[in-house]
Amino acid sequence: IILQHDNPWSHGSRQTIATLGALGYTVLSHPPYSPNLAPSDYAIFDAMKDVMRAKTTSNEL
Repeated sequence: IILQHDNPWSHGSRQTIATLGALGYTVLSHPPYSPNLAPSDYAIFDAMKDVMRAKTTSNEL
């Protein structure tokens, strides 16, 4: 099993790394704040962002 996570501090703790290794996981490094890996940059998300921008919300009850 290969695991790729987004580098929060809890995923990089010694205990987490040791546990994942003991379970046989391979951890792929993920560069922090890498804009070329952001899912929101892909085509389907561009269309979703356009739809969300067109929506209006109301705070009235």
